[in-house]
Amino acid sequence: MHAPIIKTMVSPIAVNSDLGALHRMVAGYYTDKVTRHGPTPAGVDWSCLPTQEMRFVQLLKLCDFSQPLSLNDIGCGYGALLSYLKKRHRHASIDYLGVDLSAAMITHAKRLFGDRPLTAFEAAPHGTRVADYSVASGIFNVKLDQPLATWEQLVADTLRRMSRSSVRGFAVNFLTPPPAQSRTIPELYYAPSQQWRTHCEQVLGARVEVLPDYGMREYTLLVHTA
Repeated sequence: MHAPIIKTMVSPIAVNSDLGALHRMVAGYYTDKVTRHGPTPAGVDWSCLPTQEMRFVQLLKLCDFSQPLSLNDIGCGYGALLSYLKKRHRHASIDYLGVDLSAAMITHAKRLFGDRPLTAFEAAPHGTRVADYSVASGIFNVKLDQPLATWEQLVADTLRRMSRSSVRGFAVNFLTPPPAQSRTIPELYYAPSQQWRTHCEQVLGARVEVLPDYGMREYTLLVHTA
């Protein structure tokens, strides 16, 4: 039995010109990465496969794999999550949609996984369907040279859209701020867990779990919308 394909469309939401330009800038950054490194962890700006998959472990704690489900993978890159799902959840019935800002990423994903049943990809800022769950791994980490307020507008907009398009919930991760007096990297975005937990609870009306301490300086939010 396969997961039902959910055809409900997300209502369009206006994105201001600043976010549109920022989406194009981020797309260019990751297009350059995958052009230089190919469909590898380095091609999506991760250091190695083990840490990439450790993030998948945390994000997927949101999902109930005991029954058919639909899953939106926001910032899917070349589709690495599909390889992990095949390895760790081989018998699960998953209707998967991968979405990425970079058309080059989507080209690689279709080449690698385009023949997989119940699998589709879109080159877009956001998915165009409602699914049971949505996940996003690392999409908020690299803010480039953008002002903090602009980047946090993108984060809030993305969380809002993920909430609207996820029946059961969504999961995202963030970099933990380094200790006081420690060096920060200006191009990276750090946020205390309480900041976006509170946002999801008070603005999006969700129930939130925080997963810290899995061996990296980051945390994962499991946001339950139902």
